[in-house]
Amino acid sequence: MAERKIFAGPKLRRIRNALALTQTAMAEALEISPSYLNLIERNQRPLTVQLLLKLAAVYRIDLEELRGQTGGSLGQLKEIFADPLLSGELPGDQELVEVAEAAPNAASGMIKLYRAYREQAARLSDLTALMAAEGHAPVAAGRLPLDELRETLERRSGYFGRIETAAEAFAATLPGGLDMAAGLKDWLRAERGIAVRVLPVHVMPDLRRRFDRHSMRLFISERLSPADRAHEISVEVASLALLPAIDAELDDLSLSSAEARRIARFELARIAALALAMPYEAFLSAAKATRYDIDILRARFGVSFGHAATRLTMLQRPGAATIPFFLIEIDAAGHRLRRAGAQGFPQARFGGGCPKLNIHAAFLQPGQILAETVVMPDGASFLTVARTLEGPSVEFGERIRRTAILVGCDAALADGVVYGQAAALDPVAIGPACRLCERRGCLSRAEPPVTRPLGLDEMVAGLSAFDFQ
Repeated sequence: MAERKIFAGPKLRRIRNALALTQTAMAEALEISPSYLNLIERNQRPLTVQLLLKLAAVYRIDLEELRGQTGGSLGQLKEIFADPLLSGELPGDQELVEVAEAAPNAASGMIKLYRAYREQAARLSDLTALMAAEGHAPVAAGRLPLDELRETLERRSGYFGRIETAAEAFAATLPGGLDMAAGLKDWLRAERGIAVRVLPVHVMPDLRRRFDRHSMRLFISERLSPADRAHEISVEVASLALLPAIDAELDDLSLSSAEARRIARFELARIAALALAMPYEAFLSAAKATRYDIDILRARFGVSFGHAATRLTMLQRPGAATIPFFLIEIDAAGHRLRRAGAQGFPQARFGGGCPKLNIHAAFLQPGQILAETVVMPDGASFLTVARTLEGPSVEFGERIRRTAILVGCDAALADGVVYGQAAALDPVAIGPACRLCERRGCLSRAEPPVTRPLGLDEMVAGLSAFDFQ
């Protein structure tokens, strides 16, 4: 039977240092050479079973101490270095293994420091939201370029006038009788010499779209639905034909870094693609005629439910505006993917972080439209419409990407919306987010409010998992 070998050099070094022994003294006691002990401590030689037994006999060392338990700290270190701030810093996990084994106290310090950083970041976020809700200026904090762009777009109107005007003018030049996707493909071939081709999964397994400048071909993944394929074509056309309008809107965003501007250009191209696929006046007329029925709108314009819903938040042209819708999209874990609004996302009034919102219930009924009225603690009420969105098609064994989207508007405007009648039942009492909500007895509460001390009373237990005073 093969002899089991254990590499535990750093642990052995710590034991030797704790006993105040030199390598020569320990090597003599173990009946090995000092050079061999040096190799063991540098993990270049293993601790054999015979040597382990010798250590236990001479120094009465618990063998479990040498075997060690670095799995916990190693797992936590992996979590730390998976953070976007640190991802990419290490080529693999080997360095983390070495840190966890050779310097466990330093590893523990890193873990404590990261926990403190996360806790302070969460407190700052809660405080910022609370101050914004009360009309105070938000607390400044370091932001990644993507975070800066998201916050900029969430605060401003979803209407980009230059892009809308350029998109309508461009759409008017396309020949009639064709759907928008076919017209855009013809334009790419005739004006830019670009052919569009759908590639199978095994040829392009990881990309949605790729433009090959050498062959002048635009490749689209077969994983995408027809509506999503058309959207990717629209993005390519918008990047080429509407670039001056996109750049002009980009300048108005006043972003602080080149990286934020680079990301913003891609986002504005996607916005321009929606304006191309659903020209402003035509979409506005259809939206009013259907009373904002998103399913009918997506079928009429050949787009997805998510794209039609997003387009509703962009209809704020001066003199030709409509109901100011807003939306939020999350994944099944509750991560916020995007927020947008016709007049900016109403963070102070609506919040969007309450677990009682129907956007969370949508995951239990995929593909179904859920409509209800919700009321905030201050009495503000909103009509909310939620539905799941399906990601690209997957191969057998892959897990499908499914997100959920919530579209909302002020409940006072619900009579003009097709979903208003379905949501005419008793409103659901919600809050902006658990950390900012003071509703008592909430069965869905996930965190205690930062504005109240916990009510730790041994004689009383409330319905909520977090009782507070």
